[in-house]
Amino acid sequence: MDYIRYQNGELFVEGVAVREIAKETGTPVFIYSQGAFAANLRALEAALSQTRHLVCYSVKASSNLALLKIVASLGMGADIVSGGELFRALKAGIPGGRVVFSGVGKTAREMAEALDAGVFMFNLESHEEMELLGDIAARAGAVAHVAFRVNPDVDPRTHPYIATGLKESKFGIPYGEAARLYGEAKKIPSLKIIGLDCHIGSQLTDVAPFQEAARLLGELMGELKGQGIAIRYLDVGGGLGIAYESETPPTAAAYVAALTSATAKFPDLTLILEPGRSIVGNACLLATEVLYNKETDAKNFVVVDAGMNDLIRPSLYGARHAIFPARENVGEGPLKKVSVVGPVCESGDFLAQDRLLPPLRAGEYLAVMGAGAYGFSMSSNYNSRARAAEVLASGEDFQVIRRRESYEDLIRGEIY
Repeated sequence: MDYIRYQNGELFVEGVAVREIAKETGTPVFIYSQGAFAANLRALEAALSQTRHLVCYSVKASSNLALLKIVASLGMGADIVSGGELFRALKAGIPGGRVVFSGVGKTAREMAEALDAGVFMFNLESHEEMELLGDIAARAGAVAHVAFRVNPDVDPRTHPYIATGLKESKFGIPYGEAARLYGEAKKIPSLKIIGLDCHIGSQLTDVAPFQEAARLLGELMGELKGQGIAIRYLDVGGGLGIAYESETPPTAAAYVAALTSATAKFPDLTLILEPGRSIVGNACLLATEVLYNKETDAKNFVVVDAGMNDLIRPSLYGARHAIFPARENVGEGPLKKVSVVGPVCESGDFLAQDRLLPPLRAGEYLAVMGAGAYGFSMSSNYNSRARAAEVLASGEDFQVIRRRESYEDLIRGEIY
């Protein structure tokens, strides 16, 4: 089902027109489709139906409690990278036993909170982290279930800022050191080895890097088995890409087939997947109002009320998001090459560069597509701009799932 589409000349999210939501809530506003979000999760579950598995939604992609409640209602888990994300997951009803704690810089406090919550597994990323968790667990009279995040040095062929599996990455431990560290962890009574973890990058549109990483992990599991270390859970991370414009990412079925073909000789293994972008990315758009048209000898600009503080991906990664008018036939006249820019006081504040768009007048609305992943979750108050509202559309209705911040919210917590 196409949850975001034009209907009678109007752009709809499920059964609600984007312009209707924008006029009622104001802009900028992130509009999520509940149906699309849930359908993406179910598609992955269906692809895994013949495989032992646990799907842990990557909270960092988009962490609104309303979305996490959908994850909980479908019986899935959460991949977290901070104590705050653990707090969110638990608040949304995801039990600690379905939470995997990843991240390169876990603090002692976060480890203690996660142990108290009974998280399913810690993905360790260094020798010192292993020792600290062992000490904290021992003092608490607990046993922490652990895996090591191993860096297989596989090129994910994605943007360097979101490539995490190369040997120069800050993430994980070198592949060649993994067996030694597993051997050391085995000697710590307060740690119980249950898994092996890997995450090579984000926005991957080819299954080959996933398959190669899984193959290398399979070889490592064989080596560990020879040392008497049985790996029961293989956490292959996330990273499956989406179509922002013309990309052709693999289907959930093709993605899972690539992973399982590389691990077929371990029939008792449980796969853990940590999808984020592939679940929420194209289940959301960012609606923004046109403020001005500005034409110069060098360039034409459409100034809108959403900026890099709302959606930083174009400025940070050079990411290209498709942009459509909320009214399909918005203006008469030929398409014009324009840059869609925001009000933030930075030359790098843009949502799109040199795009062909129809004539746009002030008061019209644009939809920045594929804004669900790392959209609101990476937004900020830069320039003392209040963060946008978030809305969840379901069928013919919608609800505000995060109110727009006020000026008072901007100074909350400040002492003056």
